[in-house]
Amino acid sequence: MTKTIGFIGSGMIGSSLARLAVAAGLDVVMSNSRGPETLADLVAQLGDRAHAVTTEEAAKAGDVVVATVPMSAYDKLPADALAGKTVIDTMNYYPERDGRIAELDSAEVTSSELLQRHLANSRVVKTLHNMDHRRLFRAGLVPPAPRTAAPCPSPGTTRPPRPRSSGFWTSWATTPSTSAHLPTPGAASPAPPVYVWPYLGDRPEGITKEEAQRWFQEAPGEPVPADGVKELVDQAVRGPVGGSFAALPFWG
Repeated sequence: MTKTIGFIGSGMIGSSLARLAVAAGLDVVMSNSRGPETLADLVAQLGDRAHAVTTEEAAKAGDVVVATVPMSAYDKLPADALAGKTVIDTMNYYPERDGRIAELDSAEVTSSELLQRHLANSRVVKTLHNMDHRRLFRAGLVPPAPRTAAPCPSPGTTRPPRPRSSGFWTSWATTPSTSAHLPTPGAASPAPPVYVWPYLGDRPEGITKEEAQRWFQEAPGEPVPADGVKELVDQAVRGPVGGSFAALPFWG
């Protein structure tokens, strides 16, 4: 049974997931690249179940570890400390932010395959990478009916793995889509049809960039059941490598 979740990366996704985990009664150990002392405010907000540690300590302490750092930092993850662990990969490749990564640009490997190669003795599970932090938090805070689903593939496999405890998933009220393995590498990329947009609901037509940003901030979102995720994944084709911020709904 998952009791402690380690976080390597404590940005918007990491902190949102940590809040949900604490609300579900789990302990969290938070880390980032700047050191535990920079997480004092976040840990204070999270309460007694949260502790700030180094990345190595987070890797060792977590029954499951969430890697939620920029893709440019994937090779800084402590491979030795993560050996034998299930590592949840929420990372997406954005060249505008991460710089160019030649192996990804050439389509030799996907981002998760690159991470799995670095973490050769861990089990990498790509999931929770296709929802924005606001909809992810709101869906987890007040579980919708049906529960929101997320793709849950593992690099190089055709079966959707589950982290070793259902307690991981109940922490944030999402369901791993048991049929949503990745038939094509493009299904995991930060692009439609299964990325962000389906969880938002219908965007009002004819709105300005500023109105789109406000709508994105305020929209409660809609749950996407497992069969809906499967349908969207099946529509995916491999397009340009990497994501573009201009394609995101809050960009206008």
